[in-house]
Amino acid sequence: MKGIVYKSTGSWYTVKSEDGDFYECRIKGKFRIKGIKSTNPVAVGDHVIFEVENADEKTIGIITEIEDRKNYIVRKSVKLSKQTHIIASNLDQVFLLVTIKNPKTYTIFIDRFLVTAEAYDIPAILLFNKIDSYDEDELLEVKYLAALYRKIGYTCIGISATTGKNVDKVKELMIGKTSMFSGNSGVGKSTLINALEPSLKIKTTEISEQHLQGQHTTTFAEMFDLSFDAQIIDTPGIRGFGIFDMEKDEIGDYFPEFFKLKGGCKFNNCLHLDEPKCAVKEALENDEVAWSRYKSYVQMVTGDDDTYRIDIFEKP
Repeated sequence: MKGIVYKSTGSWYTVKSEDGDFYECRIKGKFRIKGIKSTNPVAVGDHVIFEVENADEKTIGIITEIEDRKNYIVRKSVKLSKQTHIIASNLDQVFLLVTIKNPKTYTIFIDRFLVTAEAYDIPAILLFNKIDSYDEDELLEVKYLAALYRKIGYTCIGISATTGKNVDKVKELMIGKTSMFSGNSGVGKSTLINALEPSLKIKTTEISEQHLQGQHTTTFAEMFDLSFDAQIIDTPGIRGFGIFDMEKDEIGDYFPEFFKLKGGCKFNNCLHLDEPKCAVKEALENDEVAWSRYKSYVQMVTGDDDTYRIDIFEKP
């Protein structure tokens, strides 16, 4: 039988069959995917082949094969530095929820998220949440950031998950697609999912007043079918979003505005740091490239491993 993995708890996988039935499945022996040393070879979103283990218990199955993935996103394993943890696969798009305060989403975080999405060839959309709670200066900051990322080519939407403002626009973008929602803990992912599909009743928690950070409400990635012909993958709150094992000379290619300019650099292998006649640095001096983006790029390229090979889940 064929199906799609909807939830993974480490040892058991909830699989939805082509007939629409759900099975609790295990994997047979040790799975190994070519080129991926992973702590969890089966991920949410995977298309799998499975067998019913016991005729008397038709909801129990064994996964025997994983079909080729069109894409996937991984993080570095916390305990095993040379292995990865696959978060989700076969995504049509990813949404990043951004907040100006409670908690504040920093541009380095946004940029790492976008670089990751570019590297895995997954369209990314920025949702600036909680706009109903901002004062005039904070709204100006939202408008500035939205304009910055729109200029690069990213879709940006100001929303309020609590009042429902522009939630309909998000819903329109999701129809017919499998989407993943990400963001720092406390940015309102669960509240937004509930606004999109109230029947799900995803658990939400209040922001910690002491640290102005969100508390975990999601512990495992899980996919949900929505009533408007869409699927959503909810993920635990994250503190960083980065590439596993990306070479330094690749990073600039995943900044679209840098990639467009690199042909004008004197050297083909220009890292846009100290090299002469660098088109990116010239554009930077002419305010044609955002300084915040360049700063993020430099931190990723010149930092130690943890700067651009980061663990994207916060520890419980």
